[in-house]
Amino acid sequence: MPNRLAAETSPYLQQHADNPVDWYPWGPEALARAKAEDKPILLSIGYAACHWCHVMAHESFEDPSTAEVMNAHFVNVKVDREERPDLDSIYMQAVQAMTGHGGWPMTVFLTPDGVPFYGGTYYPPTDRHGIPSFTRVLRAIADSYANRRDSILASAASVRSIYVPAESAATSQGPVTADQVELTYHRLMQQYDAEHGGFGGAPKFPPTMTLDFLLRHWARTGATKALEVATHTFRAMARGRIYDQVGGGFARYAVDARWLVPHFEKMLYDNALLLRFGAHLYQATKDEEVRRVLDETATWLAREMTAPAGGFYASFDADSEGHEGAFYVWDVAELDALLGDDARVVKSYYGVTTSGNFEGRNILFVPTDPLTAAARLGMTPETLRATVDRARRVLYEARAKRVWPGRDEKIIAAWNGLALRGVLEAAAALGRDDLAELGARNASFLASTMERDGHVMRSHMGGETRIPGFLDDHAAVGLGYLAMFERSVDPVWFHRARRVADVMLDQFWDDATGAFYDTARDAEPLITRPRDVTDNAIPSGTSLAAELLARMADYTNEERYRERARFVLESLVPAATQYAGAFGHLLGVVEYTMTTTCHGDYCDMPSPAALDRVKALT
Repeated sequence: MPNRLAAETSPYLQQHADNPVDWYPWGPEALARAKAEDKPILLSIGYAACHWCHVMAHESFEDPSTAEVMNAHFVNVKVDREERPDLDSIYMQAVQAMTGHGGWPMTVFLTPDGVPFYGGTYYPPTDRHGIPSFTRVLRAIADSYANRRDSILASAASVRSIYVPAESAATSQGPVTADQVELTYHRLMQQYDAEHGGFGGAPKFPPTMTLDFLLRHWARTGATKALEVATHTFRAMARGRIYDQVGGGFARYAVDARWLVPHFEKMLYDNALLLRFGAHLYQATKDEEVRRVLDETATWLAREMTAPAGGFYASFDADSEGHEGAFYVWDVAELDALLGDDARVVKSYYGVTTSGNFEGRNILFVPTDPLTAAARLGMTPETLRATVDRARRVLYEARAKRVWPGRDEKIIAAWNGLALRGVLEAAAALGRDDLAELGARNASFLASTMERDGHVMRSHMGGETRIPGFLDDHAAVGLGYLAMFERSVDPVWFHRARRVADVMLDQFWDDATGAFYDTARDAEPLITRPRDVTDNAIPSGTSLAAELLARMADYTNEERYRERARFVLESLVPAATQYAGAFGHLLGVVEYTMTTTCHGDYCDMPSPAALDRVKALT
């Protein structure tokens, strides 16, 4: 018999609707029951494309004996982190403080009033590698809550103290200077992996926002090293197995330092950011490899991630047929049968071996520079490219007949705002009118379905739009509208962007602290009002808001926009100077505010036509 999650629209929650666990969605019903029965809350947070979330679900949540323990001692709450980033942020902060690391699935134990006192991530069904089994943890927590309540409450009080900084006032550290940015740039370069691209070691995530900062820094200062690092890293990712050589689009991250072993899920937000950066990089370099990957990724987004009404879907799962990456790997015999006379060349180009490079099979990648590969094969680069492109079409058609990974078809406003900008920038860089039309359809969808008089909603699925939007939803959609205005010079998009920006200031800016919060002032009260200023998988709501206000100031010359953007940057740049990798988008906004320099076709500034149109409106 389905549990309460059967009534939810989130595909991730729906995945757990038939569990024997007595799951609740987050809400007043679950919290009221915990208080009435004096039971701790077991909060499990994940998302639909998460491999280890699936593993723990199969091992524990589908197991009747485990579910019996959960149901007897806890009020069990399941949350989709993509729908509720506020809850994810609050409780991830607690797990990281308690364990020194984080991740998903996230498993957190709360007092009935929502305060965390113990937590972790994935727990196995049996004791393994020093990690206690999930049932061992459940029984220990239940025993402590029943018999050693004082220690539980003391732990909760201690954890609660980590939220105090979010309530403290932001302070300006003075005007941001070129010297600060230069220092930040040089510190970032010290972390650069000159051999493999990117920064630091394994695991490696696409550092797209940091690369965007480097590109902007090059445009302002002429620092050729910044452009070299940005180009090398993009190429390294595009040649690696993190890039889908057959279908286009980038996977979430590589588990190694060389971009060779991907964690296979494909997320809209990664590809949205990479589309925009790739468009700018191509405009700056005219590099043909960058153009090709940009074109393929944009085509993938249009073909596989676009809803009929124009919204963009959230993600593709890492798993299919119960195995991670099964959809993407190839046997030598299969390639030989499909490609015939082209097989020898294609196998060499894509690094295919009889022994394979992933569990005995092959993930396609480009181990050698294409010019070198052509010379080694005795072919011209043009002939090699034509052969590979012909093979890609054959392989795509064959792969399309496999069992596909699950697709999370919910539509997230913030991610769509990012993707709208990426699609429109790609359309301009590639000269593709079909992408411009795709962007226009997405903008119309956001305006008609996700936004209500400037108030942006978070999620749309199955015809239902739900959950009031967060700071990043408003800022990203506002920036998407501005990109649409730049493309069309239709004033309706400028007015929509301005309306969203004004709602964002009214609902998310707090005069007492001089900062943006991630939740609106009339949002559901939680144990703290979250305020995460770091750029993680996507830009923070704060850095997106700063960019929206800075761009609105350039269009309108209104000091109220400019002053708020300036204060945000002045309050955060000192931290960004120390931890550049955690503030990639914010540093890009700093560069935007410091220059009107354009290099060739790369010029991410308001166009004269758009500025003139706004002047005419006023």
